[in-house]
Amino acid sequence: MTTDHTTPIECAWDIDGLRLTGLEWGPADGVPVLALHGWMDHGDSFAELAPRLTGCRVIALDLSGQGHSAHRAAHATYNIWDDLPQIAGVLNQLGWDRCVMLGHSRGANISALFAAALPERVSAFIALDSIATEPTGDDFVTTLRAFVTQTRMQLDRSGGRRFDSMDDYIARRTRQGNSTATATALAPRAVAVDGDGVRLTADMRLFASSAMKLTEEDVNAVLRAIKCPVLNIWAKDGIKAHRPKLQALAARAPDLITDYTTVELPGDHHFHMRPDVAAQMAPVIDAFLTRHAIA
Repeated sequence: MTTDHTTPIECAWDIDGLRLTGLEWGPADGVPVLALHGWMDHGDSFAELAPRLTGCRVIALDLSGQGHSAHRAAHATYNIWDDLPQIAGVLNQLGWDRCVMLGHSRGANISALFAAALPERVSAFIALDSIATEPTGDDFVTTLRAFVTQTRMQLDRSGGRRFDSMDDYIARRTRQGNSTATATALAPRAVAVDGDGVRLTADMRLFASSAMKLTEEDVNAVLRAIKCPVLNIWAKDGIKAHRPKLQALAARAPDLITDYTTVELPGDHHFHMRPDVAAQMAPVIDAFLTRHAIA
């Protein structure tokens, strides 16, 4: 497995009135892999892992409202299922009938929904430090109220979140739990120069509550509906370590998913962005695809 870090190709698609962007690595005839990033990240979060997946054509999408992709219309929303029609549209424009879904965190949760809803379009699902959205017992009306009030508040904020400098943005992410290396790597595609400072390019509505959240029954149904082989790679010091509901979900996954493999690798939630961990992760993914004759 090579460790060369090739420069990705910038990609863009016009889907349903949205300009979506992404990054591409690998040969044009490689195994098609659609990579979906986590919350407030972007496609370049796969810059360490994607070039190591030799034999794969990896398209790392900037999900709507993040990276260089456009914001959704003012009346639209950012529930985790809202991206699914546009993801199908990207696959159509790429000419991919089926692909491997590679998702990290929120991107894994979205990938799980896509694999469950459209199993005929997913040949394999690789989930990094998540497997599906955590089930919640929150009161529906309380969640709905939070969605309305928080969405309205974010819409009324003008100009997005601003920082005095790139270093200020990086410091903010590190205070929120990211390593300095992760925050530094994410910064260039996450902010834009704004006067004498920088501005977060992400849509502020991504900070708002979802309109509703999935119950345990809903999440179980999603995992049961996934028909393709699943490789679930957890970070040793990732989110599962301090989220009991996610621990319980991971424990149930082997009984809910027909073909399920789980692996643990060192690192924190953004472990796939570390060169040393990406070098360990890539052969695990490669072996999984080979074992299931996905080529």
